[in-house]
Amino acid sequence: MKEHDHIPQDQDYIGFIRSIESSTGINLADYKEMQMKRRLTTLRLKHGFQTFASFYEGMMKDKILLEEFLDRMTINVSEFWRNPNRWEILRDKILPELTSPVNRGLKIWSAACSTGEEPYTLAMILAEQNLLRSSNILATDIDDGALAKAKQGLYLERSLKDVPKSVISKYFTEEGPLYRFNDELKKEVRFQKQNLLTDRFDTGFDLIVCRNVMIYFTEEAKHKLYQKFALSLRPGGILFVGSTEQIFNPGQYDLESAETFFYRKMKS
Repeated sequence: MKEHDHIPQDQDYIGFIRSIESSTGINLADYKEMQMKRRLTTLRLKHGFQTFASFYEGMMKDKILLEEFLDRMTINVSEFWRNPNRWEILRDKILPELTSPVNRGLKIWSAACSTGEEPYTLAMILAEQNLLRSSNILATDIDDGALAKAKQGLYLERSLKDVPKSVISKYFTEEGPLYRFNDELKKEVRFQKQNLLTDRFDTGFDLIVCRNVMIYFTEEAKHKLYQKFALSLRPGGILFVGSTEQIFNPGQYDLESAETFFYRKMKS
């Protein structure tokens, strides 16, 4: 029996958090502990590790296991056009406001973009509005595996369940059980690895989309992120969040409600 098999459970997980941060830069303490610990315990036991210390050792020796850990930690559940009515508001109300008085290009960031469904949804909407060529879409995520899938642009049919049929026929090609996203639109999205909590953000964004990610963070981490997002928006720029992520006091971040789940950076 190895020495770390005798480590008390709490100390075992705390040690794991420290080890993960030192080797990957990801601080698991920023995530809700009960949810994260439960998810990672399931993964650890699935692979036959009795402790988090032995699980960490295993991940450092096995790249596939490490990638599975990152995938489980970041929960890559994503769909095109998720909550369609929100995207309709973006298309019909928010984009016209952002591009007026002239039909100018936009600087857009899809933060925690997972496997690409969100930035590609943005690309399709912008293409339909004749805004894509003049706009700049940055898409970032912490997970290399998710970014690789995004760049590949191949999706199961279930990811397209909310996409209008006319849009599917225009921007996707059926390949057996998969759908390939349009190569021309794909080129308009720039993917980049990023840790939201530790990395510096670019500035001057017209639109930042970060949906269904905040629910996994602690209140302190959320507060820090909202501050960073607000600083990254130009005055009048919009932050678009998920349907469970309403900001109850947007004024503390120099934001104001523009629509439900859309927040505008106040003009000084």
